[in-house]
Amino acid sequence: MVHAEINKPSTTSSMEIEDPQLFPESEEQFIKFIDYASSILSPDDDDIGGGDGEERGRAGGPGWSWIASRVLRTCISYSSGVTSAILLSDLSKAWDEQRRTCAPRKMPECISEMKKKHRRGRLANTVTVDMIYEKNFLSLNSVLETVVVDVFVLPGTNIYMLKLGDYWSSNTIDLYLHRRYYDLVSTTSGILKKGREVFLTGCYLRTANVGFGHPRLLPTEYLVILLDEDQDDDAMLIGAQFCSDSFSSISLNAANRGVSYSLYARIASIGPLETLKQLGGIQRKQISLIDGDGMELKFLLWGEQVVLANLFSVRSTLAIDRPFIVSTTETAVETCAEVCLEYGSATQLYLVPFIQQEEQVCISLSQGRFQGSRIAACLDPTQGPKLSQVKLPCDSQGSVDFSNYPFRSFIIDLHGKMTGISLYGVVTDLFRETDSVKSTFRLRIQDATGTIWAKLRFAESWSLGRVGLGHIAYISGLTCATAADERTEAFWSENDAGAAFVNVSSLPAMLNSSCLNKLCALADLSSSIRSTHICKVWLDQIERWHVNTRLAHASCGHFTTTLPSGLTECLFCRCDCGTDVKRAFHLRITIADESAKFSAWCTGQTASELLQISPDEFCELPEEEQVMFPASLENERYMIAIVSCNFQDTRLREDDLPWEITRALKL
Repeated sequence: MVHAEINKPSTTSSMEIEDPQLFPESEEQFIKFIDYASSILSPDDDDIGGGDGEERGRAGGPGWSWIASRVLRTCISYSSGVTSAILLSDLSKAWDEQRRTCAPRKMPECISEMKKKHRRGRLANTVTVDMIYEKNFLSLNSVLETVVVDVFVLPGTNIYMLKLGDYWSSNTIDLYLHRRYYDLVSTTSGILKKGREVFLTGCYLRTANVGFGHPRLLPTEYLVILLDEDQDDDAMLIGAQFCSDSFSSISLNAANRGVSYSLYARIASIGPLETLKQLGGIQRKQISLIDGDGMELKFLLWGEQVVLANLFSVRSTLAIDRPFIVSTTETAVETCAEVCLEYGSATQLYLVPFIQQEEQVCISLSQGRFQGSRIAACLDPTQGPKLSQVKLPCDSQGSVDFSNYPFRSFIIDLHGKMTGISLYGVVTDLFRETDSVKSTFRLRIQDATGTIWAKLRFAESWSLGRVGLGHIAYISGLTCATAADERTEAFWSENDAGAAFVNVSSLPAMLNSSCLNKLCALADLSSSIRSTHICKVWLDQIERWHVNTRLAHASCGHFTTTLPSGLTECLFCRCDCGTDVKRAFHLRITIADESAKFSAWCTGQTASELLQISPDEFCELPEEEQVMFPASLENERYMIAIVSCNFQDTRLREDDLPWEITRALKL
């Protein structure tokens, strides 16, 4: 088993080490709450420390990024503010539900024996049999990862039933088998038999009558049979049925004459859900398959069939028996191949799932230095390390998935072949790559240990709202790679699984959530310039000439300029805004509290909140009222979020004042 040292960054890395005193991470209330919640949800240090190094790596609590993402999601839902009780209740409920789905009770003996060898990770939409009984509900896009416990015929009928269980439940549930699969159970040598794993989706639940019967699953066409290449019977089936045909042997003319094919190929990618307006609004998904000769074909799912994609995972191998063959000219698919595959009425699917490997990752010393007492105690050299490494999944290319890493990731620890990274830090620069064909932006983010550039890719255009210098951002779903010059680079795509970007400085809930913030006096702002500060202030002075309205790009919130050609260009996105513009304030004000006065600036919704009027309404006022209006707001009191935007060597400077108000709430 490979051990990955993550506490020794390359000396030639682009990441610069910062003075930790500039980052009051130990005092930031949001970080402290995440650590506190982790201590509540996770077992005690003594519980973690038991056993050998490999067992110590299996920490019992949720990962740091799981807690942070859940807290921010709750803050977005409760814009008026949250309490510690609300957050802990939501975290506890979500974590208990996740643990309940993963912690089996007594289960059928055949499943219990198979579970000892079970190493496959769960799919995204998986629900368990126990959850079906508990909620008495099943959505059509839910996934069931089941094991056949028994096959039987309903007495007095010719209807086949499968009794199904799973690796996480004590209950079983009966499925009415769809008739397209009857040939797989009609003989003693049928492949659908006791102990066979099957994936299901698109299932309707027939609920039990009150006081009578039990829930059953109605027939579904969307069933995939799992194969294991290490089992002799499955290996023989693959060799005998799926290895004679290849993509290059497919003939459209032969298929039209009734010739059938059995194909075996690796899933290279699973495309997004498409809605084709030119075909009446029908939905479609494209699955890219690559066979053993390296040839690529598209496997298309149409309409209700798109739920089948929930059963697939990239790098798994799909065996397709009797696919429907269609010409690419009939499918509106951009491909160089002449044919595409479709899920026809006689098609049957088999899957050899990709099994993620695991890698033991050593915990870096920076975790103990910057992450608080709990992890520091685990790494205390005077007592011997209680938790020196954790197990994380690793793919076939050697990339380690940190999405469930129990601790916060710091920039100093990043290196190539890391995925699922979450970072929490301050934005110090941001711009669009003008030489890129796609919508790609470069963001520089800084935490207590260093700075790194991240490349953000968007399917169409910037979709994250306004982000500015000094804003605190939480980014999950990052991938790290080593460039040719040995620099560590980070990449993020909005369509990747687990990808999220939250502008923490602009969250309304932060103003009213004492568990996530600590009130700061204006006189204390200069002592910690890399944080979002929450202050109670009054408006001391607003000059009329400091209240300006300009056109802003609605998608990103940044101001625009009019080109000589007459086009309206966003100064940030560097694109033609067209009609996607709105009027926005650019406001300079003097704020004060009992300790000091500060000059600051703001724009967008924050400026409207401070002025208590929209830009359009302000522009409609008579000129004399516009002159008098700012003075009427002096001494009004607000709760504000304020950040330092005084950064050098940046392309995103919007005002010369060093402080920006990112959110405001009238008191």
